[in-house]
Amino acid sequence: MIADAHLDLLCELGYRELRFGETGSFARTWQPLLEAGGVGLQVCPVFVELERQPEGTLREALGQAACLARAVRESSDRIVGVRTAADLDAVERGERIGLMLSLEGVEQFGYELWPAETFWELGMRMAGLTWNRRNPYADGAAEEGGGLSRLGRALVDRFVELGVIVDLAHASPTTFADIIARAGGVPMICSHAACRALNDHPRNLTDDQLRALADAGGLLGLMLHPLAIGHEAPTLDRVVDHLEHAVNVMGSDRVCFGSDFTTRLSKVLPPMSKPADGLMPKGLEPGAGIENLKGPEDYPALLARMDARGWSEADITAVGSGNLLRFLRTALPAT
Repeated sequence: MIADAHLDLLCELGYRELRFGETGSFARTWQPLLEAGGVGLQVCPVFVELERQPEGTLREALGQAACLARAVRESSDRIVGVRTAADLDAVERGERIGLMLSLEGVEQFGYELWPAETFWELGMRMAGLTWNRRNPYADGAAEEGGGLSRLGRALVDRFVELGVIVDLAHASPTTFADIIARAGGVPMICSHAACRALNDHPRNLTDDQLRALADAGGLLGLMLHPLAIGHEAPTLDRVVDHLEHAVNVMGSDRVCFGSDFTTRLSKVLPPMSKPADGLMPKGLEPGAGIENLKGPEDYPALLARMDARGWSEADITAVGSGNLLRFLRTALPAT
């Protein structure tokens, strides 16, 4: 089984269902791909284009959350919405694919805290404060120097009160450190990034950050995208290099997958407005993928390469699903 901490499939569902009124799109599109790859748990982030005004982004974000609820409802024989640890029972027995709602940035909150409780009631159980750029709450990975604002500190406190898993992906180094210092002891994850020692990109984590995340009891979800792995050699072996480095620094119990596959999305969705964050390397197209690993259906190829590189069955299982499932068992409400 695979448990994946980040895949933007809600962007496609929102496009199909909110704009064109389709129904049953998850069952026709992503469900067969998840099943083909053996994915038992998928964290599904809400992501909205940042160029819209807060009112527009809030409508889009609420719509994407509704699309996830609809996917669960329309495929209830095969899908379960994961809000509590008890919801993982059917996932671990292999009876259902679990879908869990998260937020990739909180730009849709505007300058207020109340949306945190609203999205919690809708099933959101994980949230990051930023995408790459600065917002009213914190600085993202494309910024230099800044961390949490006063409003951001208040939002972190509200997340802690609610029980939200705090996601450090896309955070600036100072935001990363600020959140760990403020929310130490609560569940934290970096849902999709890789190792800066192997690919020096602002979206990746330094060894010091990896150690800090592990010391805080958190997980790294390895991002399976050339931007993170290294666009000059986007191969399965390079993915395993990052996995091995992360395990050596953090421990084999602190690493999972956070794919962020974009190849399918780039073919289905209209081009996103090019963000002025400067983080896309020259020559790398947004929909590019790792060789032989372009979507969830390709996970067996990655597991086979890990096996060929000498990984034990226990460690493959831990990184593939065990670590994230164990983390969620502890982090989510019991029932």
